[in-house]
Amino acid sequence: MPLYEIETNAHIMIGWAASQEGAHAIANEHYPAEEITRITKRPRDIWVISKKLLGIESAEEPCDTARDCLSKAHGDKLHAIRLFMHETGSDLHQSQKAIETNMSLGW
Repeated sequence: MPLYEIETNAHIMIGWAASQEGAHAIANEHYPAEEITRITKRPRDIWVISKKLLGIESAEEPCDTARDCLSKAHGDKLHAIRLFMHETGSDLHQSQKAIETNMSLGW
């Protein structure tokens, strides 16, 4: 099944779909309020993000709590930060770093 890059006005999603119409349906299912601005079929069946390009030099592992907060917040970074602060007792700076790091790791 081909891999598609689906861009909306607020997110970039990567997912498998049988066709471009299927990719459109996936985006509408998960983010129905967002306008789809671009759908591109990827030339390969993997998606690669350069950690060095994103400025991630350490070997930090994804944080399950941060990813859960991002999921509950439907990708809304500020809401996810608030949820992370509430669930872990972390301060604003630590919570922001955890959420942003996990966003860059492709939560």
